[in-house]
Amino acid sequence: MYERAGVLKTNDGDMGSLTLIGTVSPAGGNFDEPVTQSTLSTVKCFLGLSSERAYKRFYPAVDPMLSWSRYLDQMSDWYDRNAEPGWTAKVRDLLALIEKGEQIDQMMQVTGEEGVTIEDFVTQQKALFVDMVYLQQDAFDKVDATVPLERQKKTFKLIYDVTQSTAEFADKAEVRKVFTHLTDLVKNFHYAAENAPEYKSIWQQIENLCRDKFNL
Repeated sequence: MYERAGVLKTNDGDMGSLTLIGTVSPAGGNFDEPVTQSTLSTVKCFLGLSSERAYKRFYPAVDPMLSWSRYLDQMSDWYDRNAEPGWTAKVRDLLALIEKGEQIDQMMQVTGEEGVTIEDFVTQQKALFVDMVYLQQDAFDKVDATVPLERQKKTFKLIYDVTQSTAEFADKAEVRKVFTHLTDLVKNFHYAAENAPEYKSIWQQIENLCRDKFNL
């Protein structure tokens, strides 16, 4: 039994949910071996861990290029009601951006930054920004370890708006400087509790930068 989920009643009468998760560790990372293929054909969600991301200290080391979910379409109505209309389409936009950024990054490893246009470099930096501030999480921080839906919606909107912006940059050095600064601000924001003084202060700095550079 690789995956089952459902609603149950506990011994004290409360209602809860149960999800069973199966794991496989294919030898040599070969996803074509029979057990892994059998698992993939059964489940509706797959989280692929990447040693490359782990070496980069990108945690959790779930590779967005390997992972997928068949629940996205099934839950699109729920997301439209509880997150915001068009949430699923925006998620797909960001996944497409990450994939494009990965392609550009691989090109840069061969040609260097000078081998790509400034437009491609901006795309790569936007993809890295999404990865750094939304796909990564600090399980050892009491604020970042568990993020309420409303806070997720707030940061998701910010990230999506930044990635959809058409800001102009003088050169690649400015691109890197702006996105590095914004990444640092958002990561610090993730550590700020909502009742802490720095919560509003950091968010104000983020809004100022986004207004000045991205016209948001």
